[in-house]
Amino acid sequence: MKRQEAPGPLELVRGFINTHDLEKGTDELSTPARTGAWLADRRLLRPTVPVDEPLRLRAVEIREALRSLAGANSGSGADPTALRALDELAGAAAVRLRFGPDGSQDVAPGCGTAPAGDVTGALGLLLAATARAAFDGTWRRLKVCPAPDCRWAFYDHSKNRSGTWCQMAECGNRAKARTFRTRHGGAAGADDGP
Repeated sequence: MKRQEAPGPLELVRGFINTHDLEKGTDELSTPARTGAWLADRRLLRPTVPVDEPLRLRAVEIREALRSLAGANSGSGADPTALRALDELAGAAAVRLRFGPDGSQDVAPGCGTAPAGDVTGALGLLLAATARAAFDGTWRRLKVCPAPDCRWAFYDHSKNRSGTWCQMAECGNRAKARTFRTRHGGAAGADDGP
């Protein structure tokens, strides 16, 4: 497992959040076709299910809502609008608690774990993975880099859950350099980024 990767299905949620890379200026959900391909490549949606522009925009809305929710694990509050969007999706995808014959508990959308019949179901599978992570205690470790030009989702593997930056060598050092320049009147020497 790479340093930033999350365990189990939570990695799928982290990957979904990171489909928009602010540093590189790329978005894997930039068109309906690319959105459908991303979901199908991860077996969340059948490849034959059409994705139109309103569904693409819904996927982007849910991605940013999940980023906001993960950002709350980093100390920033979750946006109430994002929480409403996730609540609406949970209802539309029929995400609910289910009990197995052995008494085990799981959360899943109406379509279960197979590829969904529509984009709402596919997004519901991601939401169910988020709820499972909340049950098993891993959700609180999915964080978002606080750098405004980054906002990359990462899994905090630190022993005491104190990770702040996606990469200390990059975002963390840039933030430290900005703080230094602010404290010392802008004289930081070499240009170390924004």
